[in-house]
Amino acid sequence: MRLPFYIAWRYLFAKKTHTAINTITMVSVVGVAVGSMALVVVLSVFNGLEKLILSMFNAFHPDMEITVAEGKTFSMETFPLEELMDIPGVVYYSEVLEEMGMLVHQDRQHLARLRGVDDTYSLITGIDTMLIKGAFILTENDRNFMVPGQGVYIVLNANISDFLNPIDIYVPRRGRTTGLHPSQAFRSLSVFPAGVFAVQSEYDMEYVIVPLRLMRRLLDYDTEVTSLVLSIDPQYNHLRVQRSIQEVTGPDFVVRNRLQQQDFLYRVMRSERWAIFFILTFILIIAAFNIIGSLSMLVIEKRRDIAVLRSMGASKPLINRIFFLEGMLISMAGALGGIFLGGLFSWLQMRFGIIGLQAEGVFIMDAYPVFVKWTDLLLVTVTVFCIGMVAALIPVKNIWRKAERPPQ
Repeated sequence: MRLPFYIAWRYLFAKKTHTAINTITMVSVVGVAVGSMALVVVLSVFNGLEKLILSMFNAFHPDMEITVAEGKTFSMETFPLEELMDIPGVVYYSEVLEEMGMLVHQDRQHLARLRGVDDTYSLITGIDTMLIKGAFILTENDRNFMVPGQGVYIVLNANISDFLNPIDIYVPRRGRTTGLHPSQAFRSLSVFPAGVFAVQSEYDMEYVIVPLRLMRRLLDYDTEVTSLVLSIDPQYNHLRVQRSIQEVTGPDFVVRNRLQQQDFLYRVMRSERWAIFFILTFILIIAAFNIIGSLSMLVIEKRRDIAVLRSMGASKPLINRIFFLEGMLISMAGALGGIFLGGLFSWLQMRFGIIGLQAEGVFIMDAYPVFVKWTDLLLVTVTVFCIGMVAALIPVKNIWRKAERPPQ
């Protein structure tokens, strides 16, 4: 293997008779390098965006969520809470009760999802870190407050400093109601907003955080909840903890981790990432045609060398390996250069934020988020290696048809 590699290495850097071969070889290396660099940079940008978006949603979604398999609510009196808290890795739990309700503020109204939570909810989700106005206060002595999303807050034209005009909450009464008057069909309470959170437009327009006791009062519940959310110690394996929780709760409950709670979003981001990867890979395949042309012209130029090697006893497989390794050296030289430049550019973007976002103050970050994963670098290397191998095999297959022509 050392002899074919040595000859291929000499052919790569040796001066050719026709300068066009040197030019095509250089174009091949540069083309593969640019494609590899683009792959590394684009995948790193997608990693940065994915990390940023998921971190924003993580402030709203807990580590684990337990819901009932059938139905809407379950009672905490019959739930195996003590056994659940004995599972290693489970740190906090919080009871959640959700229901759709109508919010009315002066002459404006909005249909929203009311999420009733207890005092430990902010320790589990970190929703208090996503406030843009006010404070995360749900109860103060006997008074109840709410924390609406930014979209709900804007639609209702509310004001956390307005202590004269509360927001009215209307929820349908449970069971059958008689009469035509709205007061007989709905239960209502008036609550002042204490703060405003901003996570993502979809959530900001839909959710309002209220005290759990207020929700139970509106819905005539005692100990019922729609879900139980958990905080898991990061030192523990979350999948193992999830399996342990499922064993304790049994088949009547569904346990979902954070990614499963955002399954649709995660699948969309994965699909977009792979789509861009395949598009850039196709560009790499086009760049690999230069390798085919370079090797084909090199074979024609080295016909005399091939004849000399054959007269010295070199076998056809040995000569095939020489030109195959030549093609692999061209592709891997471009790949290593592109990966190095792509990694360097990504690191500079992470460190200094070279490319910034235009509208300052509108976005969460001032520069494009970038995050480099070693698995992406490995994926790009393997991809370029496979493309280069196929590109090198095509001219090697026809090497003898070209080499056996009489030299001009």
